[in-house]
Amino acid sequence: MSFTSTPEGFRSGFVSFVGRPNTGKSTLTNALVGEKIAITADQPETTRHPIRGIVHRKDSQIIVVDTPGLHKPRTLLGERLNEQVKETYADVDIIGLTIPADEKIGPGDRWILEAVRNVVPKTPIIGIVTKLDKATKDQVGAQLVALHELLGGNSEVVPVSAQEGIQTEVLLNVIAGLLPEGPKLYPDDHITDDDTETRLAEMIREAALSGLKDELPHSVAVEIDEILPNKDREGVLDVHAVIYVERPGQKTILIGKDGRRLSRITHIARQDIMALLGSNVYLDIRLKVLKNWQSDPKSLGRLGF
Repeated sequence: MSFTSTPEGFRSGFVSFVGRPNTGKSTLTNALVGEKIAITADQPETTRHPIRGIVHRKDSQIIVVDTPGLHKPRTLLGERLNEQVKETYADVDIIGLTIPADEKIGPGDRWILEAVRNVVPKTPIIGIVTKLDKATKDQVGAQLVALHELLGGNSEVVPVSAQEGIQTEVLLNVIAGLLPEGPKLYPDDHITDDDTETRLAEMIREAALSGLKDELPHSVAVEIDEILPNKDREGVLDVHAVIYVERPGQKTILIGKDGRRLSRITHIARQDIMALLGSNVYLDIRLKVLKNWQSDPKSLGRLGF
């Protein structure tokens, strides 16, 4: 399927960023696409499903696939996320291994590289040193050398700061140069192929994760019940959503003292949802306990995993 006429020598294809949790993959995806399509949070394993963001350029169309980080799983959800990631790798043209500039390369990074090479031994891997803004020039230089050694051969290594927009254009040039020649895969007005309900659920989950620590973030899942025009107020959409947690104590934490945390979650998510839908929104969020859903096949299936 091609859209409009494709110029001579046009390149198109898929790139996926891999790396330990919290190496800046989602922030980088958003920076390259130029719009927020992947949620970001301080907790590991924030990304739960592959998100495709489309970068439109004169000479190329780059589809960035943001995936959950590969990790050693502790739950059935973790195992399913890993399987999902490996399936995604099998379908991409290039893989970018992300390593933060301010953290030494460790066993986790080597484990990920080995896992990727086992799944797709022939796919080109480029090195991406992320979070330039958090490191000194010496740290960055040392990390570039270390990443070059880790990847071996003629692999390209590019330092970037997604937060500051530094070197993102250079990275896109490197990616485009490695893609096969081919037609546009998406229309020019497409930014992501995620459906609206998934994006809304992710916005609510991001608001719920903000300020949470430790185990609770893994236990939070969000489902959109329905989106309806408001009966009494013209131009207002009613969005009804459910946040699932695994235990009653977690529900108490998300409600907060006098319901304050839940009010804040609703307020933050509503702003993002209104911006996405381009409409005034009434957001109704309910909290439900779905016992140990991360390890229950039936619950995982119901939540789309």
